[in-house]
Amino acid sequence: MVASAQRLGGTVTGANRAAYASTITGPVLVDGPVELVTEDGTVVRSDRVVVAVCACRRSKRFPLCDTSHRRRVRRDGSQE
Repeated sequence: MVASAQRLGGTVTGANRAAYASTITGPVLVDGPVELVTEDGTVVRSDRVVVAVCACRRSKRFPLCDTSHRRRVRRDGSQE
């Protein structure tokens, strides 16, 4: 998991963590609780059982996923 976190621009600390991708374009799911250290040294903690870590860098809550990777479909059928 640490290698995956480093590719995302940070590290994950704590006991051995299992990680798996939810989808090809979605977040990386990590067994929690976790501490994430971003590139600038900010520590982000989550006590959730499973933590969604952003892999697309679109999240306004980076390094945590806010589902920004999802395409929005308008009622008229066009994509945003």
